[in-house]
Amino acid sequence: MSAISSKITSGIHKLIRALVSYEATDAKGLKKAFLEAVDDYLDMCHQQGIKPEIPLKGSLNVRLGEALHRRIAIEAARHHVSINKFITETLDRAVNEG
Repeated sequence: MSAISSKITSGIHKLIRALVSYEATDAKGLKKAFLEAVDDYLDMCHQQGIKPEIPLKGSLNVRLGEALHRRIAIEAARHHVSINKFITETLDRAVNEG
């Protein structure tokens, strides 16, 4: 997200919980400032001994194996939902009960 105010362009990386902000006076400078801000964030994580967060886009690839894939497809059909919806709801229940 960026905004232009007093000819200063700035942004905040919002896909992680840490605040990574940057600003510049033009688009080229903004890209450079963004890359420097990310490098600073990674350096800070290294210095503090913490694992950097990575943005998650909400999709992932899981290797199920043919037999499990078939059983999941059968259960999803039995519940009249897509395989994706069945897996999402099953995982949601698992993490919320844990």
